[in-house]
Amino acid sequence: MSWPRSLQARLALVVGLSVTVLWLAAASITANRLGREMEEVFDKELAATAQRILPLALRDLRFRRGDHGDDDDEREEHVGRLRPYDEAVTYVVRDGSGHVLLQSQGAEDVSFPAYEAPGFRQTATHRLYFDAAHDGDVTIAVAEPLDHRAEVSRNMMLGLSLPLALVIPISLAAIGFATRSGFRPVRRLKQALEARGRQDLSPLPDTGLPRELEPVTGAINQLLDRLRAAFEAERSFAANAAHELRTPVAGAIAQAQRLRAETQDAAAARRATEIETTLKRLMRMSEKLMQLARAEGSRLRLEAPSDLRPVLELIVADFCRYEAGAGRIDLSMPQEPVLSDLDPDAFGILCRNLIENALRHGSSGCPVQVSLDRDATLAVSNDGAALPPETIEKLTQRFERGTQNTEGSGLGLAIVKAITERAGGHLAITSPVPGNEGGVRVTVLLPRVSSGQAWRLPISASPKR
Repeated sequence: MSWPRSLQARLALVVGLSVTVLWLAAASITANRLGREMEEVFDKELAATAQRILPLALRDLRFRRGDHGDDDDEREEHVGRLRPYDEAVTYVVRDGSGHVLLQSQGAEDVSFPAYEAPGFRQTATHRLYFDAAHDGDVTIAVAEPLDHRAEVSRNMMLGLSLPLALVIPISLAAIGFATRSGFRPVRRLKQALEARGRQDLSPLPDTGLPRELEPVTGAINQLLDRLRAAFEAERSFAANAAHELRTPVAGAIAQAQRLRAETQDAAAARRATEIETTLKRLMRMSEKLMQLARAEGSRLRLEAPSDLRPVLELIVADFCRYEAGAGRIDLSMPQEPVLSDLDPDAFGILCRNLIENALRHGSSGCPVQVSLDRDATLAVSNDGAALPPETIEKLTQRFERGTQNTEGSGLGLAIVKAITERAGGHLAITSPVPGNEGGVRVTVLLPRVSSGQAWRLPISASPKR
């Protein structure tokens, strides 16, 4: 039998089995001792019966001999007029030659051995006690069936076992209740740990744990403090490094542009253009790192909900004005507000990365489809070749691209995933787009507020590759 994994179940099982074994052992010892005591009581009763009957029998015989003499026929006739008994104990009184003087009812059915000496004897069916008068002329044998003793013993054992049959289940139930009550703080700690998200590194609450388990929560809180400090240091370093790089990189881009404008050497101009392109890529990487630090470290859920439509409209207009051009993005939104407690800045970062990936990796001849439906489903779909499942699984990892011959930092969907998970959502990528032979679509669940109640908002978007 394998032990249960629950500590509460193990403790209840061990204590319950121990108590049950102790109860049964105590009952067995008690029954054994009680059996010996009952045998002694039965034997004493046999001896007492013989000692009570023998003087009476002697007195009766002397009285009859004084009236009738020693006539055997008269004696036998007197013996034949015995009063019937309805008892398990039988007896027989004999003279020195073995003739029956007196006997109880049912004695004729018992085989009484011949008298040898005072004391106890036992046959296959009876327990007997023998005694004799002082002159040894009259003897008595008292017999008790062994079945009678066994029946009395069974009744006594039954009376002993019935309370035990009630006490053991009640004890087990009390042990289960006690262990469950005692482990209530542990269950509260377990529930608190299960309810925590992966990004929740706050200290564990005091659930009233026993003193023996307090070091566990203390060690966990110390570990959470170190993890929180390490994550904050990592996010702070990434954000600060990206922020500090912007100014020197911008200056280097300006110097490269000036060098290209002033030089008359075509090779130097091409080198300056390559330097400018590399520095711009570094600038975009620093911006992505700042967005990732923001997605992993800042607060994403607000107290008051806001409409998602203006943020999405602003992001799409910005892309159409400066990057994609008119006609590259097809946007549709509902007339009524789409309320959500997601931070508008975080939602803007999420939308910008999704639309940027769709524009970069989609076919230039087909517009990117962006729609915000009435049920708060944001869909961003791009046309292109379908992606294999093994590529889709890697898209949300940092610095991973769908193909190696495309531009991009490899952080777009990693940022979207970080925002989605910290906001309590779920990210899913499908390719090809349902109803088409190619294209990519990503589905993300984010919070939505409707009529004062929060529920999940599915968001679909195209991935980076």
